[in-house]
Amino acid sequence: MLYRFIRVFVVTLVSIINGRTYYLNKNRLPKEDNYILVAPHRTWWDPVWYAMAAYPKRFIFMAKKELFKNFFLRKLIVSLGAFPVDRKNVGPDVIRKPVSELKTGDRSLIMFPSGSRHSQKLKSGSILIAKLSKKPIVPAVYQGPVKFSHLFLRKRVTMNFGDPIVIDPKVKLTDDVIAEYNEKIEAAFAQLDDEINPNWVYVDPKAKQ
Repeated sequence: MLYRFIRVFVVTLVSIINGRTYYLNKNRLPKEDNYILVAPHRTWWDPVWYAMAAYPKRFIFMAKKELFKNFFLRKLIVSLGAFPVDRKNVGPDVIRKPVSELKTGDRSLIMFPSGSRHSQKLKSGSILIAKLSKKPIVPAVYQGPVKFSHLFLRKRVTMNFGDPIVIDPKVKLTDDVIAEYNEKIEAAFAQLDDEINPNWVYVDPKAKQ
């Protein structure tokens, strides 16, 4: 109930502030099973946007442990599916919890393979989780404002979803195999961006000039 209320509230707020959001190729999202939605991390609010886009599917997602120190914020993000991650001391729950939810629960996973808005290098976590859970990876991209102040300029927001990428559960995840899958994911991101606007370029607002 709280999840639905928050979604309606956020969708209404976003519409008032920024105008309509456009969703492309939602038909590519699996309808009958859980999946891992992976995307380049371009804003601090894009987990909410992806969750809005894929509704009524519900999600879990990783959030840095510092966000859970505030009682009210913790209650809010936990109700939305967040679970804490210590980015300096990553433990087994980072893999175990999402694998368990994907296999036996009713929520999918939103994950950013680069791990940070300020890095474009993909890591292996989403591939390992996909292998262990036997669930597909679905690539997605966001094009729109990347600074909070720009939301009020009512610039167009478009989200695009790609075809599922299936990780062979029998394959050994060597460095070469991981690199091959990461190349597929990066190529999917590039194709999805191109489908929206081939001239759009992500610029990290905190990048050193």
